[in-house]
Amino acid sequence: MRRYGKHTDEDDIRSRPNRKGNRPRTHIRPKHEDAVEGMVLTVDRGRLTCLVEDRVVMAMKARELGRKAAVVGDTVAIVGDLTGDKDTLARIVRIEERSSVLRRTADDDDPFERVVVANADQLAIVTALADPEPRPRLIDRCLVAAFDGGLTPLLVLTKADLAAPDGLLALYGDLDIPYVVTSREELESGGAADRVREHLHGRITAFVGHSGVGKTTLVNALVPLDRRRSTGHVNAVTGRGRHTTTSALALPLDDGDGWVVDTPGVRSFGLAHIDPSRVINAFPDLVPGTENCPRACSHDEQDCALDAWVAEGHADPARLYSLRRLLATRDRKEGD
Repeated sequence: MRRYGKHTDEDDIRSRPNRKGNRPRTHIRPKHEDAVEGMVLTVDRGRLTCLVEDRVVMAMKARELGRKAAVVGDTVAIVGDLTGDKDTLARIVRIEERSSVLRRTADDDDPFERVVVANADQLAIVTALADPEPRPRLIDRCLVAAFDGGLTPLLVLTKADLAAPDGLLALYGDLDIPYVVTSREELESGGAADRVREHLHGRITAFVGHSGVGKTTLVNALVPLDRRRSTGHVNAVTGRGRHTTTSALALPLDDGDGWVVDTPGVRSFGLAHIDPSRVINAFPDLVPGTENCPRACSHDEQDCALDAWVAEGHADPARLYSLRRLLATRDRKEGD
């Protein structure tokens, strides 16, 4: 007769049999102390191409990571077959802390945040001065994402032979953003790559821009196709005379002193994930003026202390205008 309550003992307790004969489940995870550090170069349908020392290794995410996803630029811990031989597959067991994150959403009302690249130092925003026409609102949105994610922006203006850059540069002069202006001839001859390369040494630079601006052409000039083949870093779809990037791809510069990350062309750059209060951090000259702002001040309202602080001569009024223009991009459509 079975006993219950305070009269029970261990003989009355029945353990649930392990039907499959496996070991009992445990919450203790292996430490993987033998894991080797690698860098994610590209991600394609669950397979991650990683650089481990001087070789390329194919890997997949370990189940223990759950829904946490590794992206291009991530530093990861890898175990398993690390030879890089054909048909071998290693496992990513840990994603290390990120120093920066470039994120975007598909649209401003899309709650799903997409991480484009991790650990990049710089965001090169490539735009044509004509054919196609420049889209200042898209540039503004990329700037907000860069400032929020901890990346330094770089403007790369192409096709200067079709239109002068002065008007567009005037919009960003007060932001003190470095820039490079190139022509179609320079883009095709490689001269544009030489001048852009001066801004890339010792950095991981993500390139972003919408289709037709010459972004991938520039990346191809920075890292020729034969260099990609020699290191196994090829992940592009070749069309009629043009390369169309289908997923983010990290490529080393020829001298080994820096990386470029080619990203797919973007049609929109949603900012649903951006907290507007963090954008002020990109304007260190204005930050001291926010000390007397009301709580949760958007820095674009009637009681904002920045108006009086700037009026007293502590900062250039153009800088405050630039801040508020960028803050407004989150609530304004790109075509407005």
